[in-house]
Amino acid sequence: MTLPLLLQPAELDALVRAVPRRVAVLDCSFDLFDASAGRRVHEAGHVPGARHVDLEADLSAAKTGRNGRHPLPDRSAFAARMREFGLDDDTPVVVYDNSGGMYAARLWWMLRWAGHATVAVLDGGLAAWKAAGHDVAAGAPTAAPAGHFSLRPALAAAVDREALLENLRHPARLVVDARAADRFRGENETLDPVGGRIPGAVNRFYRDNLGPDGRFKPAPQLRAEYEAVAAGRPSASLVMQCGSGVTACHNLLALELAGLPGAALYPGSWSEWSAWPDAPIATGPAA
Repeated sequence: MTLPLLLQPAELDALVRAVPRRVAVLDCSFDLFDASAGRRVHEAGHVPGARHVDLEADLSAAKTGRNGRHPLPDRSAFAARMREFGLDDDTPVVVYDNSGGMYAARLWWMLRWAGHATVAVLDGGLAAWKAAGHDVAAGAPTAAPAGHFSLRPALAAAVDREALLENLRHPARLVVDARAADRFRGENETLDPVGGRIPGAVNRFYRDNLGPDGRFKPAPQLRAEYEAVAAGRPSASLVMQCGSGVTACHNLLALELAGLPGAALYPGSWSEWSAWPDAPIATGPAA
């Protein structure tokens, strides 16, 4: 089975009715300011059969103080966690959240990073599912028998802090920051101790990927907007970053939708970059 990058609520409903035992629906609902909120959202009402995946417990490694707020686990640890969620190598996976896809996109990217191609995002998330009149189920997350998920060649690329320090010395990539414009300028920082941005970065707020209805903009519109951001550079030369490697994945999904593949993620993002005392930092409007 193959899946498109995005599924509409009616398409997901038809899919789970057709092959209910084969499809894994994973609810990534979360709140950066209240780590228990995602579980409460899930228990209050979720797509029937969905299981809750927690950003911090399931999709992040332990923090050291220097590796960011949501460091990537190693690929083997992530694969083991996906087996615990019942995934096999051929399991079609649909991910969603309560926040316009910002957390679901992280799991979408991580599954591709582990080599799993059959993954889609529910466009508009839980809000779109409810607005379309589909039923929700309440209660605690459901368990699943252990699966046989294995690592395969990565379908997504990542770069580390050392690569971006080298990029400052010999620019070859364009860093694109997914945070809001005020945080990009170093103003109103509420999540990290230090405000600012990686020198040379440009800004593309992740919420600009969505239309007024909370769903992704049409592919031609996204392509035009990202080509303007890239200013003639190929998409494979772009690096997406944000505060902690979460909303940057939303931009990576938008690039794929736009037909501009190949960009990389800086998983540590600003929370890792700024944690180093010698980190180069820029503030104010971009040049």
